[in-house]
Amino acid sequence: MENSVMDFMSKDHDRLDGLFKQFQESRNNPKKAKEFFKEFKMGLQRHIVWEEQILFPLFEEKTGMKDTGPTAVMRMEHVQIGEALEKIHAKIRNLDTNTESPEQELLSVLKPHNDKEEGILYPWLDESIEENNKASAFKKMKELPEEAYHKCCGHCH
Repeated sequence: MENSVMDFMSKDHDRLDGLFKQFQESRNNPKKAKEFFKEFKMGLQRHIVWEEQILFPLFEEKTGMKDTGPTAVMRMEHVQIGEALEKIHAKIRNLDTNTESPEQELLSVLKPHNDKEEGILYPWLDESIEENNKASAFKKMKELPEEAYHKCCGHCH
């Protein structure tokens, strides 16, 4: 049974980082790159839904900070992350691996974003949220239906 938000979410960050690296390393094989990117994109979208629908509300309920504070900033960063993801996606779906510019855009937001989560939000949740609420959050995260995060343009076969 999971009991640490930090462990659970930082492991997912590491998994996603690995998929992105595999995507970058497979540029010379566009079909393989597309598969790695698709798995990365769906995983990152799931991760964002976990945060916005399950973890952030726990923080906001406890602190009263919904429209201000760290989760408000992180939600804005999620929008920027999503925009960069879609720029990469637009190229990759056509097997165009010339994605360095949108990749840099993505990483320029994603890396500091993850650092804030692992440095501030996740430890705070681990210290401040009751075990039964954490257990309930992990259950919701594991049971999240795929359609909640499997957003695609429909051209990704």
